[in-house]
Formats: sequence, structure tokens, C-alpha cells
Amino acid sequence: MIISDRVYGQVNIKANVLLELIKAKSVQRLKGISQFGIPDDYYNHKNYSRYEHSVGVMLLLKRLGASEEEQVAGLLHDVSHTAFSHVIDWVVGDGKTEDYQDEQHAKFIRNSEIPGILKKYGYDSERIIDYHLFGLLERDIPDLCADRVDYSFREAPQNVLTFCLPAMTALDQKIVIKNQPAATLFARYYLKQQIEHWGSFEAVARYRAFSDALRLALDDQTITEDDFWQDDDFITDKLKASKNKSIQLILRTLRHKSLAYLAKSSVTAYKKFRYVDPLFLSDKKLLRLSDVDKPFRTEIEQARQLSQRGIVVPQVIKADSVR
Repeated sequence: MIISDRVYGQVNIKANVLLELIKAKSVQRLKGISQFGIPDDYYNHKNYSRYEHSVGVMLLLKRLGASEEEQVAGLLHDVSHTAFSHVIDWVVGDGKTEDYQDEQHAKFIRNSEIPGILKKYGYDSERIIDYHLFGLLERDIPDLCADRVDYSFREAPQNVLTFCLPAMTALDQKIVIKNQPAATLFARYYLKQQIEHWGSFEAVARYRAFSDALRLALDDQTITEDDFWQDDDFITDKLKASKNKSIQLILRTLRHKSLAYLAKSSVTAYKKFRYVDPLFLSDKKLLRLSDVDKPFRTEIEQARQLSQRGIVVPQVIKADSVR
């Protein structure tokens, strides 16, 4: 299979286990799930799918020389996402941690066709499920990992991609950057995305409003919890057909490309804080960017404090309309 990827170019996939997993129903389902959580009609950024990201993580791992097993884990790391990705965290919680998918990962894979495919090729599904075993795929913040690198590259301007992607390398099961200029450019770009997109007013306001619509739909049985294991369109079609006036008001409001015109509510909402502080090579030594770049360290703390203050979200519907 030749995969033409907009970040990594054309890549030839030969491993039969990867070929069969890519075609599996559970993985193909991700084509209908928005990476940003909210579908394009109701969001202010152009989306791409969880499928594109999952395949991208696999391709990046291959590029970095990861084992076939780790490439498999990378392809499957997001397979347990529900419809609307991390919006589900706002439906069942407050969105600060965005860990619902992690909690469902093992159960979803065990109940899917995936263990049978893995067993066919000699892989232990329980090892694949625990993707934290794979250091290139998953690392705690603030380290780089294939997951963070891929989703950030998919929004990156060409200069960031051209300069930073060739500088990424694997060392002792860690993704490190070959020089300080590339580390600086990538880390500051990532922080910029946190401030201007992932943790911005528009993102937080839209997550809050869309999750309100979903809770209303659950309350009046327009949708069920099981529906979240379908895809975005399956639930969105039900929302569009709903007779609930509050749901329709939210959907109409979210079609605006900016929500800044709305009156503020008394509710402060919080979204997960994301940043990276990469390791880079200097004279064959590994250094942490914030240890040598004090202004960058200050920028991280300022962004963290901004995130901790939260966002005062607009009032789309009356607060007592939603449980």
C-alpha cells in the first residue's frame, strides 16, 4: 500500500499486520471522527480526521525507525475515540483532563476485531493496548512523542514542517531534535497553537456549547450513550432533526465563525493545557530547551497561568436548560 500523506509524503507500507489493521472496521470508523472534536460546520478551523492522525503517527514512527510493534500501537492509539473526540470529556466531565478515551482504550480493543488480527501475526494485544510501553509513541508532557508531533505538524505552516521534521530523530526511545534552532521553532509554534487554537476562547466556548447540545440530546433521548461509538455524522444528523429549540439554537450559533459577539455568562470553563519542552542535541549532549532558553521558560509559565485562569464562556442558552 502506498500512502500519500500531506506531512510525510509517499510511504510504502508492506507489513501485512498494518495493512490488515488499516482496513479493519474499527480503524476505518476513525475517518468519520473529527480530530478537533467539533465538525467543520460548527468549528472555526478546518478539521482533519482521527484516521488521518492515526495513520500519520504510524508513518512518523516508521520514519523514526520504530519497531513494527510500535507502529501497530501507533496506528491503534486513538482507535477508542468516541464521536467528537475529546468533546465527550465535556459531556461526562469538565474537560480539564481529556482522558475519557484513555479509560476506554483497553475495553474497546478487547471487544473489537483487533485482537484476532494481532494474534494472526504473532502480536500480544495486551501489550499493544498499553501504548505507554512505547517511548517514541507516548511520553508525558513536556517531552516530544509521535502523537504530539504528528497532530501539531498537521496544522503547521510549511516553514515549521520543512525545518523541524528533518531535525526529529530517535535516541534511546525518545524523540529528540538535532539542534537548538529547530527545537526552538517547534516548541514556540506548539505553544502558539495552545494559546491561539487548542486553548483559545473560540475552542473553549465551542466545546462548552456543543457539549451542552449533546447533554440536552441525551436528556430528551434524541441520542443515547451508545451512539457515541458510531461517528460524528451519525449523531449530528440526529441533532439536526431534533425538535429541541435549545439544541437548534446552539447549532445555529456555532455556525458563526466567531462567537465573540455573544454576551458572556457567569461560567468559567477550562481546557487541557498543552505544551512541549523538547530535548535537543548540542555537542552530542542532550539539553532541555527551557534550561538554556530562559525567555521560553517564561513563555511557558505565562501560558500556563493563562490556562489556569480559564475562559469565561458566552451564554448561548439559559444555564438551567442543561443538567
